[in-house]
Amino acid sequence: MKILLTLLIALSLHATIYYSKVAPYETRNISSNVLGVVILANENLIGQTLKNSSYIVIDSELDREELLVVNKKIAYLKNTVEVDKNILKNLRESLEKKHLNYERVKKLKIKSSIEKDREFYELINSKNAALNIEKEINTLKNQIADLKFKKVKLERSLQDKNLKAKGFKLYSLKVKVGEVVNKGTPLATLVDEHRAILTIYLNKEDLLHAKEKIVYIDNKKTSYHINRLLNVADNKNISKYKAQIIIKAPKIFSQLVKIELKDE
Repeated sequence: MKILLTLLIALSLHATIYYSKVAPYETRNISSNVLGVVILANENLIGQTLKNSSYIVIDSELDREELLVVNKKIAYLKNTVEVDKNILKNLRESLEKKHLNYERVKKLKIKSSIEKDREFYELINSKNAALNIEKEINTLKNQIADLKFKKVKLERSLQDKNLKAKGFKLYSLKVKVGEVVNKGTPLATLVDEHRAILTIYLNKEDLLHAKEKIVYIDNKKTSYHINRLLNVADNKNISKYKAQIIIKAPKIFSQLVKIELKDE
């Protein structure tokens, strides 16, 4: 009985050993959002942490020219709107006077019905002219809105054709100068090496209170804890539960480390 009790205590103190590869905190597989010809694919940047320079450039000459045209159209239409607003202001002032004049003529007995009708038709025509100018202003505003949306798309296209990723390391390039890329074409792989991440798959027994456990790495106690924990079993590692530990960036990635989760 004492032997069995000792064995149970020993088992309860035993921590399951896990192994994980030290991976970069984030890996991004970049694909093209645009259609175009690659005019720069800087292989000299592979393995380097990117700064402000572009690592891939896709031809954007037509986009730049179209953007200039769009900006000119927007400026022209805005100017036209301002002109129409001044015309509308004048029409409304004239309309107000014509309305007062018609009300005055309508009451005069010395004016014939033909004269009164003429005043009335002039009033209606002035109202219609004002309404037409309002309609034109609204149409111009809609055109400006469409052009502004087109401008945003062109600016986004220019951005997507001039790829930068300050702070990320360029891991690989998947295109060369002269290649034509479509939407969805793989371009590059980037990694964030400012931190590292360890991924392990816990047994069901270790799942309970896992975030409260002390993390030992290669037999050394650390201040790390489990940062991410899924309580739904993994699709590939059946009956295992994915857990991730975020750690400081090591000098060398991809090395295999031993991980143990222990109580205080």
